[in-house]
Amino acid sequence: MGKNEFLTPKAIANRIKAKGLQKLRWYCQMCQKQCHDENGFKCHCMSESHQRQMQVFGQNPTRIIDGYSEEYESMFLEHVKNSLRFSRVAATVVYNEYISYRHHVHMNSTQWATLTEFVKYLGRTGKCKVEETPKGWFMTYNDRDSETMLKEKLKNKRIKADIVDEEKMEREIQRQIERAKQMNGTNYKDNAEEEGIKSRMLEKNDGEGEKIKLSLGQLKKNVEMNEKRDSSRLMFDEVENENSNSNRKRKREGHNSGRNASVLDELMKEEEKAKERKNRKDYWLFQGIIVKVMSKALAGKGYYKQKGVVRKVIDKHCGEIEMLESKHVLRVDQEELETMLPQIGGLVKIVNEAYRGENARLLAIDTDNFSAKVQIEKGIYDGRVLKAVEYEDICKLAQ
Repeated sequence: MGKNEFLTPKAIANRIKAKGLQKLRWYCQMCQKQCHDENGFKCHCMSESHQRQMQVFGQNPTRIIDGYSEEYESMFLEHVKNSLRFSRVAATVVYNEYISYRHHVHMNSTQWATLTEFVKYLGRTGKCKVEETPKGWFMTYNDRDSETMLKEKLKNKRIKADIVDEEKMEREIQRQIERAKQMNGTNYKDNAEEEGIKSRMLEKNDGEGEKIKLSLGQLKKNVEMNEKRDSSRLMFDEVENENSNSNRKRKREGHNSGRNASVLDELMKEEEKAKERKNRKDYWLFQGIIVKVMSKALAGKGYYKQKGVVRKVIDKHCGEIEMLESKHVLRVDQEELETMLPQIGGLVKIVNEAYRGENARLLAIDTDNFSAKVQIEKGIYDGRVLKAVEYEDICKLAQ
């Protein structure tokens, strides 16, 4: 049997040693060879194969270093994306997980001399969000996949469409208010003209009566009888006019009150829309709500479509979720979460829209319009009923 054949003790011992990670300074990236000690690395550097590789490197060192740097960066980010996509972790933890793969691209062959320089580079280019703490450098992966970008574009498009619809509604309400004011003004003018005509008619009647009183003496009795008839007729006419005026005034008051009520309703709707625009945000996570994890990246670990409680909100868009079954704590972005609804009569948190942050009780569910009817509990809006709140704007509260 030969000296270094496959099943010799020496070959087996060498393979066992090669399984584990060795020191970085004894690794040759050009030859992709790991040496066990300093003497072995020195012997490798003097070998002909290494000398040939160094001649190739000397012809264009910049291109080779840039190639190794790009490969190192892509493999590092791919590992972060697959394993720690929505987590804020220490850079040293990510690096230790990355180098556990034996045939990885080593950092001593790239343009970065230390891990700190590489982490700063990722922060400058916007590929990761990095921050320096007393415990070291921490990083969070910035998800820029095509699917995520498409979701953001659709969300922005929906927000712009909602804003355009609201502006149209505001213009229509303003037009209706102006039309109502004009109609009220024309009614007042018509009433004033009618009252002026009636006053002139009464003055004419009074003038005719005085002329009759100054007539000849022989017709005095006839005049007195005519005056009595005219006065009685005027009295009855005045009574009828007063009754008709009072009826007309009641109708006008009722019409004006109805118009005023409609204007008040429009103003209240406009106020609700203004409150909706003010309180609607692009983030909806609250501490203490129950959500469902919809990240397919976590399906392999058994968290897909599992429920959890939001224990902490980080940077408004990310939350620490404690799973209800396993009690494990995950850090998940809100784009990978979904709101939950309780049974009828259960407590919910209004996570978006005009009454954001209020606690309410679920009264009914409209499955056709994907909305729910809730009643606010406690606070300044206690007892107010909201008839159509979208599913995504309310979420079940943990008891």
